[in-house]
Amino acid sequence: MRRFAHRRVAPPAPALQRHELVLASVCVLLNSGVTFAGLLLWREGWIRFRLDTGPRVLVDLAVLVGVMDLGMYLLHRTAHSRWLYGWLHADHHRYEFARPLTLFVLNPLEVLGFGMLWLTVCVAYEASWIAMMLYLFFNTLWGVLGHIGVEPFPDGWVRWPVTRAVATTTFHARHHLNQAHHYGFYTLVWDRLFGTLAPDYEASFARAPRKAELQRSLGP
Repeated sequence: MRRFAHRRVAPPAPALQRHELVLASVCVLLNSGVTFAGLLLWREGWIRFRLDTGPRVLVDLAVLVGVMDLGMYLLHRTAHSRWLYGWLHADHHRYEFARPLTLFVLNPLEVLGFGMLWLTVCVAYEASWIAMMLYLFFNTLWGVLGHIGVEPFPDGWVRWPVTRAVATTTFHARHHLNQAHHYGFYTLVWDRLFGTLAPDYEASFARAPRKAELQRSLGP
């Protein structure tokens, strides 16, 4: 983190709170339960996976990332609706100044919702086991990167044709500052398509938030 301290996109997080640790611990336990449910579904023949190690693994990985990105975009945006936000998703946004642990600070129902999405995709699509493992690693890595508070990617990232579609730390940090934008997890594709990408995203890349932005995120 120190290497990128000059590229801070969110203020440093305050001291850990008990509520934060409890929610993160519950999240880890529930994710373990989702994994066990997946094992049971595999034993019953609902989930199947392939053992091949050829080029199709990359196709499977692309499918898993793309489908899960869309599914999580829709779930995330739904969680921000006025009917659900206060009791379902507000806990995550109590910690606007993110740290890696914030990835796991979720309402238990959200954890189960994302877990059900993953299991549904596994039932519907027979992927390579390698692709499934790579996706789970990628999911955790990108979740942590979204909450480290500093931008590790170079300035050209938002200008290069392929990488400009990939989510960054700035991308998710701006969501914590302005909840009207940036609901995607891995890519900007769905935010661009559905009009929820912040107009100043590229201009704000790797830039510390302004005082007015911080005040808006924290409320009166």
